[in-house]
Amino acid sequence: MTDPDTILLETEDAMLKAVDYLKKELRGIRTGRATTALVDYLKVDYYGSSTDLKALAAISIPEPTQILIKPFDPGSLSEIKKAIESSGLGMNPIVEAKQIRLNVPALTTERRQQLAGQAKKMGEEQKVALRNARRDANKHADGLAKQEGKHYPEDEIETLKTEIQEMLKKYEGQIDTAVEEKTREIMEV
Repeated sequence: MTDPDTILLETEDAMLKAVDYLKKELRGIRTGRATTALVDYLKVDYYGSSTDLKALAAISIPEPTQILIKPFDPGSLSEIKKAIESSGLGMNPIVEAKQIRLNVPALTTERRQQLAGQAKKMGEEQKVALRNARRDANKHADGLAKQEGKHYPEDEIETLKTEIQEMLKKYEGQIDTAVEEKTREIMEV
């Protein structure tokens, strides 16, 4: 048995997850500035298991255009270097003693536009997730009228659908804001 509050809570939960996922994904898009988010979740083959780089090394930003990676186990240095080279980040790892230095190259205008487009595409994908959550919620709302046991009046169901629509607008707004901020960051020279 479902009720309007449960429908709203589950819908909001699904929409929040879509927005949070987008924000996490956007952090991984490169801007002209160095950030540990670029490499934190880079998968490294560590003794046969795929491990996040941040679990294998201390990652710091000594300069605005540099990332310094100090592996906890110096033996993993070559695997980390391999992971960076095959990551598609477009950065050349420089191995120095027991650490790796990454210089974050300045982005070309063309590359900035590509990355901004990528951010926009990610935003659109999460908007689809929001709309799917709305569709499911509306389906559940329609199901309230046919539900055995407790009867919900039609105007209560319409009010619920209105609340679902307003929730969609709110979270679409958050997605637009996140994408705009990231785009501004990417285009900043």
